[in-house]
Amino acid sequence: MPNTGKSTLFNRLTGSMAKTGNWPGITVDLLRARLMVGPDLVELVDLPGIYDLRGYSDDEKVVQTFLTTQDVHALILVVNASQLLRQLRLVLQVQHLGIPVLLVLNMHDEAQQRGIHVDLDGLAAYLEIPVLALSAKKGTGLNQIEPTLASILSGLTPKAVHQGFFAHLPSEEALTLELSVLDRYIQVPRQADADLTERLDRLFLHPWLGLPLFLLMLYLMFQGVYALGTPIQDVLASSMDLVKSQILQPLFHFWPATWSGSGFVQGLLLDGVWDGLATVASFVPLIILFFLFMALLEDTGYFSRAAFLLDALMQRLGLDGRAFVMVLMGFGCNVPALMGTRVMRSRAMRLLTMLIIPMSLCSARLQVFVFIASVLFGPHQAPLVLFGLYLTSIASAMLTALLFRRFYASSEPFILEMPPYRLPTMRMMVLRAWHEVGHFLRRATRFITLGVVMVWLMTHLPWGAGEHASWAAWVGHWTQSIMQPIGLDDNLTLTLIFGFVAKEIVLGSLAVIYHLQGHGLEQHLRHSLTLAQGLSFMVFTLVYTPCLSTVVTLYHESRSRFYTLLAVAWPLLLAWVLAYLTYQEALRW
Repeated sequence: MPNTGKSTLFNRLTGSMAKTGNWPGITVDLLRARLMVGPDLVELVDLPGIYDLRGYSDDEKVVQTFLTTQDVHALILVVNASQLLRQLRLVLQVQHLGIPVLLVLNMHDEAQQRGIHVDLDGLAAYLEIPVLALSAKKGTGLNQIEPTLASILSGLTPKAVHQGFFAHLPSEEALTLELSVLDRYIQVPRQADADLTERLDRLFLHPWLGLPLFLLMLYLMFQGVYALGTPIQDVLASSMDLVKSQILQPLFHFWPATWSGSGFVQGLLLDGVWDGLATVASFVPLIILFFLFMALLEDTGYFSRAAFLLDALMQRLGLDGRAFVMVLMGFGCNVPALMGTRVMRSRAMRLLTMLIIPMSLCSARLQVFVFIASVLFGPHQAPLVLFGLYLTSIASAMLTALLFRRFYASSEPFILEMPPYRLPTMRMMVLRAWHEVGHFLRRATRFITLGVVMVWLMTHLPWGAGEHASWAAWVGHWTQSIMQPIGLDDNLTLTLIFGFVAKEIVLGSLAVIYHLQGHGLEQHLRHSLTLAQGLSFMVFTLVYTPCLSTVVTLYHESRSRFYTLLAVAWPLLLAWVLAYLTYQEALRW
C-alpha cells in the first residue's frame, strides 16, 4: 500500500536507491534489483503502491498489468502496522490471487508506541501466510525476511494471474465479514492520548497560521542553503581556479607545438570544457544541502500537510492538493514529479498538473540563481531573492492552472492519507542527497560536457573569423529583436538557447562565453550585468521552456504532440512577458 515504507524496505534489502518519501503514491516506476535468497539469486520488483486490486488509476493498472503478464514466484505485501485494520482489506484481496504471499507489518515500532498489539502467530495462522513485524526505517527485524523468503520460494514455480481475475475478487460484503473476524488479532487502545503528531498538527494545520508557517519553513531552508553552502562553494571555486592556473595551464607548455601552437585545443579544453564543468561543479555543495533540507521536509511527512493546506486554493484552479505536492517534488527535478502524476485517476487533472510542474524551480535552475544573486546582491538580500523566485515559481504554476482549467476540467475527489510525523534517519537523508547529486553528476557528464563544448565552438567558429563574425554572433543578431525588449544581450541569449537541452548548461555556458570561471566570472558579471538585466535573466530562466528530458517525459506521459507543443510554447511566452515586466519595472528603480 502507499506510504507504508515499501521503497525504504526495497532499498534496505537490495542496497538500491529507489525514490523514498513520507507521502502516498511516491513510487511510480518499476524498480528492479537482484539479491541472494538462500542459494538462489532472485529479482525483486518494486511495484507502485495501491489501495485496491480492482482500482482504475494508472498505478493500479500498472500492478494489474504486471501480475497478468509476468510470471511471479511470490509477493511481499507491505502494510503499516499502526493502520493494520484498515489495510487488511488489500491483504484479503491479494490472498485470492493464488500466489504465495509474505505479509510484512512495517513501522511496527510506531504501532508499539501507540499501544497497538498484533497477535502475529494468530494472524498468520488464520491467513495461512507468514507474517513478519519490522521497521525498515531503523533496520530492525530485517534479518527475518531472507530465511522466510527462502522457505516460501523452495520448490515453487512462477505463475501469472488470469487477465479477468480482478473482476471476480471477493465482494465488499464478504471482505467486511472476514475483517470482523480478523479484528480479534489486533488490539487498538480505545482512547489514545494526543501524541506528537496531533499536537504538531494543531499548529501546522492551523487555518490562519498553517500557510505562513509553510512559507517561513521554505524561507529558512533557502537561508540555510545559502548561509552554509556559499562559503563551501567559494572554497571549491577557488580550488578550481588554482588547479587551472597551477596545474593545467603549465601542462600545455610541454605539449608538442602541433597540438597547442594554434591555441584551438588549449582553448577548447581549458576555456571550454574545464571552465564550464568547474563552474557547475563548484555548486555541488549547494545541491547537496538543498536536497538534505528537502529530504528532511519530505520524509517528516510535512509535504502531506502542505497539500492539505493548499487544497482549497488548488481546487479553485481546477486541481487538488496532490498537484501542489507534485510542484514541490519538482523543486528537485521535474521528471519524477511528472511521472508522479500517475497516481491521479483523471486524465484531465493529470494533464493540467503536468502543465504546471515545469514551472517548479528545479535544482538545475537553483545553481544559476544562487550564482546571479551572489553577483547582484549582498549576503543578506540574496536569500530573499531566492525566496522570491520560489514564490514566483508557485505563482506562475497557479496562473497557468487558472488559465487552462476549463480545457482540462476534472471532478476527481481528493483523498489524502496523513502520515504521522517521523524524524528521518541521517542515513536516509544522506542516501537521498547522494542519489540526487549522483543524478546531477550523471547529467553533467552527458549534457553539460556536450553543451559547453558546443557553446565554445559556436563562439570560436569559423576559426579566426573573430568574435563578431562567429556563429554565436549570428544567432545573437537573429534573436536581437526578440530579446532586446527584456534586456538580454547576445551572450545571455545564447546561454538560454543551450539551456533548453539542460538547465545545468546555463551556468557552464556563461563561463565558456566569458572565458572565465569562479571568482573571475563573478567579478566580470558584477561590472557588466545591470540589476535589471540580472533580474530579467533569472525570471526568464525560471519560467521558460523546460529541459529536453522534461519535454520527452511530457510527451511520453501525455501521448499527445499537441499537448507537448503547448507545454513547450506556453512557458516560453509566459517567461518573455514576466521578464519584460520585471525588466521594465527594474529600470525605474
